Amino acid sequence: MVNQLHKLTAREFGEDFQWGVAMAAAQNEGAWNSYGKGPSIWDSFSRRQGKIKGGGKPAIACDFYHRYKGDLLLTRALGFSVFRFSISWARVLPEGMGRVNREGIAFYHRVIDECLKLGLRPYVTLYHWDMPTALEKEGGWTSHFMLKWFSRFVTLCAEEYGDKVKDWIVLNEPFGFTSLGYMLGKHAPGRTGLSNFLPAIHHAALAQAEGGRLLRQLVPGAHIGTTFSCSEVVPYTHNPEDIQAAKRLDILMNRLFIEPALGRGYPREDFKFLEKLELHNRSWKYTERMTFNFDFIGIQNYFPIVVRYNPLIPIVQASEVKASTRKVPCTAMGWEINPDSFYRILKRFWLYGGVKEIIVSESGAAFKDVLVNGAVDDPARIDYYQGYLLAMLRAKKEGVNIKGFFAWTLMDNFEWAAGYDARFGLIHVDFATQLRTIKSSGYWFRDFLQK
Repeated sequence: MVNQLHKLTAREFGEDFQWGVAMAAAQNEGAWNSYGKGPSIWDSFSRRQGKIKGGGKPAIACDFYHRYKGDLLLTRALGFSVFRFSISWARVLPEGMGRVNREGIAFYHRVIDECLKLGLRPYVTLYHWDMPTALEKEGGWTSHFMLKWFSRFVTLCAEEYGDKVKDWIVLNEPFGFTSLGYMLGKHAPGRTGLSNFLPAIHHAALAQAEGGRLLRQLVPGAHIGTTFSCSEVVPYTHNPEDIQAAKRLDILMNRLFIEPALGRGYPREDFKFLEKLELHNRSWKYTERMTFNFDFIGIQNYFPIVVRYNPLIPIVQASEVKASTRKVPCTAMGWEINPDSFYRILKRFWLYGGVKEIIVSESGAAFKDVLVNGAVDDPARIDYYQGYLLAMLRAKKEGVNIKGFFAWTLMDNFEWAAGYDARFGLIHVDFATQLRTIKSSGYWFRDFLQK
């Protein structure tokens, strides 16, 4: 694949196409209980035995809090023009509401100012999964006070940074944090069951739209989006039961949050289970309050999912047929590598109508990178990016208005429940010494962006 795609250049995507890297506060910053920051749900969750692979904690992570200047210089040196990062809610509002931590506010001013000085366009994500523990104790995303809490956070960020930052992302992957954190218990805060999942879905859908409205009101000239984790869901066989199982999972993974944002409400006519959402939240005016005319949507597609009917699985009655058992190319995390599936996802979301532009706000892969003689050679990651960029170019040439691509991620970091074993970075991090080493994929991007 490398030789076949060697002539692919950044110029083919257009002079105004935005190339960036993405990262998140909880995964990179460290300084978890310093400079006035309160604990987040990931600080608390990681201290529960057996929740994080290898027992890792985000206490230090990449120490971005102290090393941001060098990391931003590396971002620029690799040729990127966009730096996507998130604001830690618990750093600026340690209790989630009330008292403002001025040291936390000042930190993000420094990061933004450094971006602007280096010619990096800051894309700010408001919620990237790190709710203050203080709010989780009051119910977190299941609480009917959530909209009030989130509005306070959004307002503070907009008023503080809106004169410098025009590109905003309201939520990162709402299906991800509601399903993994409030249904399956695999991510923070570790809750399970429908009694947690249903209200979390609804409050996230409301917050997504309300956050957009507040930014529109408070930030003149704002460019506002939100991001969705998307996976093509494929039935394992042509058996009608497998096909229906795939449709049910597709509704949850791909339709649950974008359709309310587009004014269509929940896709309940295709999955009767979702009627429980309206019964659970019947006092709300769903469609109107969940609708917002976003300037862009962020697509985050890491793998397709192949499923078969399984009556033993609650609700969706579907189980995954893993990539390893199907003997298809996959990453170190067992995620299928499939650029054609990525292409189909981009086309599908564009064809919804009502989507003004798409930004691939995350894309990347974890491999078993090894530092040898001061270097990391990762040809599999280069192949991955070349294949996915070619698929994106194909969709763009067919009329999909794709305006940017942000690699996940700048450097190896705390990868949620996978701890420090899953390395997605273009830069290798030795977590014992914090030494940064640019991987061959990082150098490949530098050369690609110069062409």
